[in-house]
Amino acid sequence: MSTLATPADRRTTRRITFYVALAVFAQEATWDFYDAQVPPLLREHIASTAIVGLLMGMDNLLGIFVQPWIANRSDNTRTRWGRRIPYLAVGMPLAAVLFTLIPLATALPALIAVIFVYSLAGNSFKPIAQALLPDFIEPERRGRANAFVKIASGLTVLVSALISAFLVDDHPKLSFTVPAALMLVCTAVLVSRVRDNRSRGYQAALAEDTATGEPEVRLLDLLKDIVRDPDRSRLLVIGVVLLFGSAWFSSRALLTPYGMETLGLTRGEAGSLTFPSGIAFLAAAYPAALLAERVGRIRTITIGIVVFGVSLAFGALAPSPTTTVIAFCAGAVGAAGFVINAAVVLWNLAPSARVIGVYTTLYTVSWATGGFIGPGLVGAMIDVTGWRYMLLDIALLCALATAVVLRVAVVNRRHATSL
Repeated sequence: MSTLATPADRRTTRRITFYVALAVFAQEATWDFYDAQVPPLLREHIASTAIVGLLMGMDNLLGIFVQPWIANRSDNTRTRWGRRIPYLAVGMPLAAVLFTLIPLATALPALIAVIFVYSLAGNSFKPIAQALLPDFIEPERRGRANAFVKIASGLTVLVSALISAFLVDDHPKLSFTVPAALMLVCTAVLVSRVRDNRSRGYQAALAEDTATGEPEVRLLDLLKDIVRDPDRSRLLVIGVVLLFGSAWFSSRALLTPYGMETLGLTRGEAGSLTFPSGIAFLAAAYPAALLAERVGRIRTITIGIVVFGVSLAFGALAPSPTTTVIAFCAGAVGAAGFVINAAVVLWNLAPSARVIGVYTTLYTVSWATGGFIGPGLVGAMIDVTGWRYMLLDIALLCALATAVVLRVAVVNRRHATSL
């Protein structure tokens, strides 16, 4: 019987899930608004869509280098507050302050500089909050808990869309303070209520420290283990996350200019196109966790990628605000199947509680790499073919992701593992 079966432990699971969801909500409140409204700021100075896409991917490029390092440091940190909370207590307020400075930078060099510093600060704690969930919660319960965390993340899409609709056109600078204020409030609640030195993962890590006599796990050793593993499951899952991340980030970072260029919408109207799809994601998140428990996480991920790609391809057939909203709503349902389960697959593949932070980062860095490559790649395709075919360009990336995840399924069956 699971050790989480007692009422007290179930209450702890619900409490930690709530606080992790709050922390992720605080982070994504700024990132979603960043993706929606920073591209128009850049387009005031830059004509090339490819360059705008590359600059929008800069935060993801920084994440590739910053996140593994900070996650490894977090895994090896031992304090009376635990190994995650100290990083969140410093990084989140700093990022909130920097976020409010973005619309105040009117010259291009200043704008790029502020975006760079904000991205650096934001990446310094991005994987840390998510690692709290597998620290506290056992593998069989992580899917449903992650669904609630992703629901919180999905709510930020609605927040971003509402701010775009009601504030951006009339108060473009003031609108950036709303996500920043949300981050400050959520940080205060999280830091005052959670000490992860009490988590199962932290206690298991302390026990492993004593058993092995090695207080630290080197990041390079972990990466070598993944690369040299003949099973290849972890590498393939990382590849799928990268490819689908490319598709997802392209659809987010370039949707506002797509709405302006192809659909003839204003900046605020285009920025609010994601509102209905945000509701669709929220509705699909928990069922996606339940579906994975019934048919398997890899199969659910495969279904999600296919649904996302086919939906966007449909949206490209007859571009209009209505068809775009419908396509993104259907795509959000598919994306839920992927997003809810991909991180859980990597958590459950982690060989030790001491490295949960790094395995969380395997997901976030793969996602960030896709976020860096995707907008620039799709932007270059748009420079050649025009904005009319943007959604079809993104669907092609989904086709590549589908091919890789089918290979994961073959390896899964060959080794008789359950993912």
